[in-house]
This record gives sequence, structure tokens and C-alpha cells, in this order.
Amino acid sequence: MGALSKRKGPQAGREPDVEAALDDLYVTPPAQFVARRAEMSAAAKTAGRAEDARRIGAARRPTLAAWAANLLLRSRPEESRRLLDLGPALREAYHVLDAAGIKDLAEQRRRMVSALSRQAAQLAQQAGFPLSATVQQDVESTLRAVLADPEAADSWAEGRLEGALTPPSDFPTGTVPAAGAPRKPTASKAPPPSARTRPKDELAERRRQRQEQLDQARRTAEEATRRLHDRRAEQAEADNALQRARDRHEHAEQQASAAEQHLREAREELRQANHEQRETEKRSRASADALAQAEREEREAAREVKRLSARKR
Repeated sequence: MGALSKRKGPQAGREPDVEAALDDLYVTPPAQFVARRAEMSAAAKTAGRAEDARRIGAARRPTLAAWAANLLLRSRPEESRRLLDLGPALREAYHVLDAAGIKDLAEQRRRMVSALSRQAAQLAQQAGFPLSATVQQDVESTLRAVLADPEAADSWAEGRLEGALTPPSDFPTGTVPAAGAPRKPTASKAPPPSARTRPKDELAERRRQRQEQLDQARRTAEEATRRLHDRRAEQAEADNALQRARDRHEHAEQQASAAEQHLREAREELRQANHEQRETEKRSRASADALAQAEREEREAAREVKRLSARKR
């Protein structure tokens, strides 16, 4: 399995293990990757682990297909190990043109790639991020690349893919020769005398030019793949930003609605308080008038008592 067993536990002098943190980060769904990366990096920096914080902060967000492939590796280690073990046997069979071996191994490849890609889709669905048909095709392409290319196998076994892998174009995928049948050389006519006498350095020059063209084409393809990865990452970031903006807008609307409701309730309380104040003022004036009347009556009664008392004497 190789890289699946490279990181058994925390590295000496590092707690918590930055490798384990990165492993966890790369099975974080892409939509949550940036926030999780920032959280992990900040935690490492707060703990005084500046180099760990830098490594975590430099991690690039995987595409959805790459994330699903990473998740498959971590969640289905035994099945992943069998796929990685099949790759060398399949490549060796093609190398020696073992037709019977190729046929058997190719059938295993077809079954395993199909089964594992379905498992990856199920894991993604369970995580809340279903894969589209196009993304699932990218997962299958990655698994085929793992079988065909040792470097691709090592990359996947690390569990930190950033983008989908593509199998090499020169890896045979079609029909194979019948068992025991030797490869037949391509029929060709004898070259004319002028061709036979062509200088060897001219042939070498043409081969060199073809190799240069192939190298340039590969560099162009790699650059296009990097640009595509960057554009996909930018699009995902833009989608996340849009969702955050929508969430903030919805939250603001809810707050505004609550504030308006509170304002309506406050105005109703004020209206009721004004009404109660007016009624209380009316009762207060009526009570004051009654008090004044009672005082006048009491004075008049006192004067009458005084007057009558004086006459009696």
C-alpha cells in the first residue's frame, strides 16, 4: 500500500500532529475547507507552532472529485489497498504482454473501479455533497490513473489529492492479443534505397523534434490542468462567498422584521399609556374639583355653626 502506512502517528516533537491535521483537512468537504483550514492554522499559530500553521495555511482546497477520492481512501482502507496492489500486477502484465494475465487483471480493474467509484459517490452523498455524473467520471478517471501510473498511485495513497488524476494515454485499455499469440510486427514495405542511405543523424533529429513536441504538449496540458484547478477553486470560493452573503442578507431581514415588530409593539404600548394618562388626568381633575367643593362646603358649614353658636348666647 506504500503511502497509506507512511504516517502511523504523531511526529516527534509535534503535538498535535500536523500530518494528522492535514489528513483531516483533506477529507473536509470543499465547501467547508477554507473555514476549517483557517481554524486549524489559527490554532497552530496560537499554540506557537508557526511552521505547522504555515503548512496548514498553504494547503490547497481539493476539487469535489479529489475530495471524494480522498474520502474513499480514508473510509475504505482495505478496498483501497487492494486497488493499489492490483496496479503493479496490471502494469507488469502489459509490460510483458501476458495476454491471459491482462484479460484477467483488466476484468478485475473494471469491477474494482466501478465498485469503488460507487462507494465514493455513496460516501459523498452521506456527507451531504452528492456527486454529479461529471464529478463521478472524474473519480473513475482518478482510480484508473492509480492503476496505470505509479506516481498517481503514490499521490492518491497520500490522501491529499487536490484535483482529479488522468491515466496516461499510452497505457493500453483496449483489446489484448489472444493467449499465447506473439505480437505481430507491423507490415511495411522495404524502404527505397534513398531511405536506406538516409543519414542516421537526420533520423535522430526527427526523433528529437518529436520528443520536444511531446514534452511541450505535456507541459501545455499540465499548465491547462493547473489553470482549470485554479478556476474551479475560484468558482467554489465565489459560490461560498455568495452563500455567505445570502445568509447575512437573510439574517439582516430577520433582524429588521423583529425590530419592526418590536417598534409596532412599543407604539401600541405608548398609545395605551397615553390613553391611560389622559384618563388618569381626567380622574385627577375631577378629584381635585370634588376636593375643592368639599373644602368650600366644610368652610361654609363651619361658619354656619359659628353663627348659630353666637346667636344662642
